[in-house]
Amino acid sequence: MPRKIRLTPVRLLVLGYLAVILIGTLLLIIPSASKITGSASFMDALFTTVSASCVTGLIVQDTFQHWSLFGQIVILCLIQIGGIGFMTIVYLLLRLGGRKIGLKERTFMQEAVSAPVLSGMGKLTTTILVGTLLFEGLGAIALAFRFVPDFGWAQGIWMAVFTAISAFCNAGFDLMGIRGTPFASVTSYAGDPIICLTIPLLILIGGLGFCVWGDVVDCKGNPKKFQFYTKMALIGTAVLLAAGTALFTVFEWNNADYEGFSFWDKLLCSFFNATTARTAGYFTTDPAGLSNSGVLLMIILMFIGACSGSTGGGVKVSTFTVIIFGMLSVMRGKKDITIGKRRIDQSVLGQALAIFVAYLVLTITATLLINAIEPDSVADFDAVLFETVSAIGTVGLTMALTSIISPVSKFILILLMYLGRVGILTFAFALRRSKKSEAAVRRPVDNVFIG
Repeated sequence: MPRKIRLTPVRLLVLGYLAVILIGTLLLIIPSASKITGSASFMDALFTTVSASCVTGLIVQDTFQHWSLFGQIVILCLIQIGGIGFMTIVYLLLRLGGRKIGLKERTFMQEAVSAPVLSGMGKLTTTILVGTLLFEGLGAIALAFRFVPDFGWAQGIWMAVFTAISAFCNAGFDLMGIRGTPFASVTSYAGDPIICLTIPLLILIGGLGFCVWGDVVDCKGNPKKFQFYTKMALIGTAVLLAAGTALFTVFEWNNADYEGFSFWDKLLCSFFNATTARTAGYFTTDPAGLSNSGVLLMIILMFIGACSGSTGGGVKVSTFTVIIFGMLSVMRGKKDITIGKRRIDQSVLGQALAIFVAYLVLTITATLLINAIEPDSVADFDAVLFETVSAIGTVGLTMALTSIISPVSKFILILLMYLGRVGILTFAFALRRSKKSEAAVRRPVDNVFIG
């Protein structure tokens, strides 16, 4: 008798994203989804769907020049579903349908948004929906002040809405191919305060995480009442943003793309780079034109990513923070990991290290494989490493490599984007078999030389 597979929250999450990817791919294969004659290739449709639903932003075809209005709408829907989460959509549909939300549904939702407790899922879902519509709406209004004068009412409003949703969901898709240059992102608006402030603010708000939102709302914005995780997420984000902006300003001061820029223009571009590297994918200065130090800094920021339970990816700010403080505790000879006035459980450090090492192993493996597959004339080491970190961190920044690599290499990036969005530990837990009866056997302890 075949063994019955139990649909756990993590398995539903993994299968849910696969279902979204399948439906999106089928829709983008329809001939009316493309501006070209006939239908898009399966690889182009699959890659675009995975990138959109996993809110990455890596593309093989320019979004405006290749996809029709129908195709752009499909992509935008995939971005929205991927941004606020598959389970959030399901939970909202169940509530709108009048179905009673039981313990099972609340457990699924808790897993999807990384909520610390099971209670308050209904209120958190409402906060997610209202907050998403509010911030995306305000962002679209702000961007319309620039896009409408440049492209007219209909096209300008559509571009403002598309960009606001894409930025808030940390996706990085854009329609700037309308200017005639593919894959240019928002380089034509470098130094423009409306674009270079609105997009980063949307990225930051979306990247903070839904639980942080809920806590801020519950505390009515009073920092003294914030939960410990909320404070850690806000402080960690601020530190990374400030440090990234300062370092980009120093590293790229003589960048050719900054020619003719004032000090404030350079600072604004550096702020944009420090923000978008946190998993958004937009750029005002071509990543391929960055200095070696700038490229390495961007890779580090992409690898760290945004906050847990957010629209962003990466190993997450909290994961990185716990590892750093754990390292400091070990170096100081302390058994406890303390952050501020709180002690972090050792099991949390174990999970953080597992995530960090898993991301690192996957990144190195993918970089080795793609370098072995692609000839040196197509891709050099820096570009491949940059692309793999961008994919697994669901960032979307690129050195113009994605569109020219082979289908096998593209499929490797697809796997990285999917694992980066679903979560490596979540995917591992989904594959794990539950053992109801397992003897509580603990092996003998032995010593291993370290360092």
